[in-house]
Amino acid sequence: MSIIIATSKLKVYEGYSSLCEYAGMTTEFSDELWADMNLDRELYEEFVYYLGNHTFKDDMKIRGYSLSDLYVFMMDKYNLIREIGKNPTSCNKETMVLNAFKTMVEMKKDPDTYVKRIESGRGNDIKFDI
Repeated sequence: MSIIIATSKLKVYEGYSSLCEYAGMTTEFSDELWADMNLDRELYEEFVYYLGNHTFKDDMKIRGYSLSDLYVFMMDKYNLIREIGKNPTSCNKETMVLNAFKTMVEMKKDPDTYVKRIESGRGNDIKFDI
């Protein structure tokens, strides 16, 4: 009897591990997100697409919001908090990509909270014309 090993998942994991290492993610974050992606076939496929294309496929949506939307939301939020005019190494593309995947996992569990955060805007003061 022969044992057949699917190497595609190993290659995806190698790419994932490299991305996490480059982004400086903790082992706890990396292990948790990998486990979450393996439990969600749709999210896993989105990640495989990202690894091969360096962009989001955006087939997966929760209440109309895709990974690209979450990525832009987080980048906007980060820029509002930092407001230094330049993104430091702690705000790199890889970190934001992994955070978008993690946020999608959490958004699936509690969509109301995340939709409210996204739709509430940047928190700027509202100006009224009198």
